[in-house]
Amino acid sequence: MKGISYQPLAYADIPGWDQDDHAAAFKAFRNSCGRVIASSRGRPVGDKRPAPSAAVVAACTAASEHTGPVTKAGAKAFFEQHFAAHAVVHNGPRGLLTGYYEPLLEGSRTPQGAFQTPVYKRPPDLVNLVDETQRGSLGMGLTHARKTEKGVEPYLTRAQIDQGALKGQNLELVYLSDPVEVFFLQVQGSGRVKLTDGTITRIHYDGKNGHPYSSIGRYLIEKGLLAADKVSMGALKRWLKDDPERGKLVMQQNASYVFFRELKNTEANGPLGAMSAPLTPGRSLAVDPGFHTLGLPIYVSGSDMKHVTKSGEFNRLMIAQDVGSAIKGPERGDIYFGSGDAAGRLAGVTKHAGKFIVLLPRDESPQAKAPLATGTVKPRP
Repeated sequence: MKGISYQPLAYADIPGWDQDDHAAAFKAFRNSCGRVIASSRGRPVGDKRPAPSAAVVAACTAASEHTGPVTKAGAKAFFEQHFAAHAVVHNGPRGLLTGYYEPLLEGSRTPQGAFQTPVYKRPPDLVNLVDETQRGSLGMGLTHARKTEKGVEPYLTRAQIDQGALKGQNLELVYLSDPVEVFFLQVQGSGRVKLTDGTITRIHYDGKNGHPYSSIGRYLIEKGLLAADKVSMGALKRWLKDDPERGKLVMQQNASYVFFRELKNTEANGPLGAMSAPLTPGRSLAVDPGFHTLGLPIYVSGSDMKHVTKSGEFNRLMIAQDVGSAIKGPERGDIYFGSGDAAGRLAGVTKHAGKFIVLLPRDESPQAKAPLATGTVKPRP
């Protein structure tokens, strides 16, 4: 990947490697493998997505073929057999770890009572300019646009949509009670909505208006409206809700706007990442696809994270399974913490320095194709 290089590391030299739960990481890795394998076959003409290497496909094939239980030792040996560890070397910004989650919100299928703020479905005239898995790597360029008879043009901004530009097009998916909750639902990219009849539906990212993401937290800091050391998701929500009109104007500083679809059948079993693979709490990582290939294992290290671990040390093998418009840089990671309020509390206060060790696939060889055993794996010659 451009802008970075890799320094080989021995697994024995990686802090906390031997103590990690590699079986949990293996399960998360296997969740992506169906998509990785499928993306290596029958690619349509003009498909600009980076194709997975043969070595990654081989590792995924081995993982997918192992359907029984796997021990921590067996999973650890699997990763060591199929991948080589590399520290990320770059001149970019210092590594940063944040968190995201799947909120549980109350809502309605129709506008009634307090539920008056729509969550919109993807408009039919919205077109992708890049593949969804690459939307986080485009910088300030447009990722989506409006298709017209003359070609494409920039889509409506958040301000225009807030002012009713999409009304009357039958695009309302559900209604929530608070524009601030809709805004943060868009930031998280997925959510569960408890409807007025007591049922719960899961909704998921289905495209955006294509405008670059702008941090309203950074905007408030630059304007002197919030102190930098006081900015958290909870603090932002309180500030925005304290004065709804003021809050609306600030949210409109982020022109980016996300659309959703309702998940059905087996898809609705859990939130999905950019690869349309299920996310795993504490093991799924959103990364910048301009630097890292989705589906690869990345060992993430952070410190002073006592809200996550008792010691504060965070050393964990994670899988690059998602992207985000705000996730930019070679060591920029967004940790998926799970669903509900407890996960939201963890995500909302996670803003810590972090380091990446990327597991790159070893060169393919006949010896690399030994099957994963329950408890142990034959060592690579």
